Amino acid sequence: MKNIQVIDGAMNCSYDIFSVTEEEFSVLFPEAGQDVEFIEDAIARVGDEELGAMMRNVWNRRVKKPDMVGLHGTLFYELSWKKKYYQTKKSSDIRT
Repeated sequence: MKNIQVIDGAMNCSYDIFSVTEEEFSVLFPEAGQDVEFIEDAIARVGDEELGAMMRNVWNRRVKKPDMVGLHGTLFYELSWKKKYYQTKKSSDIRT
């Protein structure tokens, strides 16, 4: 299992962490070394229904931050304007 952080556009976003299986991680972050994804891109690639079904399982696996071991990816919701900073979708390559 891997941990992903979900960041959305809400003013009160809590930056929750969720546990995902290796398969789910590969669906969300398909490229080698990729650790950033935007939900709009994932939907375009996978399809709304299939991704929605997968994410319903993910939402049931919230991880308390003190209990997590490692953070493996970041999934942005409603923040497509941040794509200009994550052009390679690798947090190590962030543009400032």
